Amino acid sequence: MVLGLFDAREASDFGEHLANLLIERTPAAGETVGKGRLTKKHEAMLHQLEKQVIRFKADHKLNTYRKAKLGNRFKWVLRERGYEAEYVDQLTTWLMLKL
Repeated sequence: MVLGLFDAREASDFGEHLANLLIERTPAAGETVGKGRLTKKHEAMLHQLEKQVIRFKADHKLNTYRKAKLGNRFKWVLRERGYEAEYVDQLTTWLMLKL
């Protein structure tokens, strides 16, 4: 059905889920933790997000519209929570390349 192609609720919800996972693991304000530790923590967080993206991608057919909705929701949840625009753009680009 043609209308089904534009049903992107699951993709949008997943984008919000990913953003919330990132928010739980990476505060918007910079931490005073040593740079090496923060980098390892950040890499581990990205690895966990990537595993979820791979699983979601395998279970859902993602057309261009659904990918856009997922990325847009991810981006705006982070922006609304106070993350820097440049950082959010980098993360959103990373996510879109994984999709």
